[in-house]
Amino acid sequence: MVLPALDGKRRCRWAATDPILADYHDLEWGEPPLDEADWFERLSLEVFQAGLSWRTVLAKREGFRRAFHDFEPKIVAAFTPKDVSLILRDPGIVRNLAKVRATIKNAETVLALAEEHGAFGQWVRSQPDDLADQQRIYRQTFQFASPQVVEAFLQSVGRLPPPHEPGCWRLEG
Repeated sequence: MVLPALDGKRRCRWAATDPILADYHDLEWGEPPLDEADWFERLSLEVFQAGLSWRTVLAKREGFRRAFHDFEPKIVAAFTPKDVSLILRDPGIVRNLAKVRATIKNAETVLALAEEHGAFGQWVRSQPDDLADQQRIYRQTFQFASPQVVEAFLQSVGRLPPPHEPGCWRLEG
């Protein structure tokens, strides 16, 4: 079921009434990232979203960008225990030690994949189309990559079609 928003667009129910969710829905969801930092940001935000609402994560997005240096994988991969300590005191992000550590480790993995494949985004695009295969590969490759995290990431970056509701302007046009 879609709902008309204040701007008159008919959107998926989850994005119809909240400007933060509407912007994500309209501008990013299902669209390929622009650069390596964007690819890494999308993966990282999906990790932080696990167990939380997407709105919670998007509302803290600027805090995440600040804490993780705009998701530049080289910078994040070099984080020290002192950096982790500072991040965990930052109220502008979701403060979860396991997710912070996973993000740092995933930055190292992103760099290794970029070295081997030319770019992290290139590696993502080279994976099989089958969702179950991708979930297995991501789980073996990244930390905190549950099947739900992987599916949401793949929808976010356009590797799987996002499940727009019938009548949604993004589905229709």
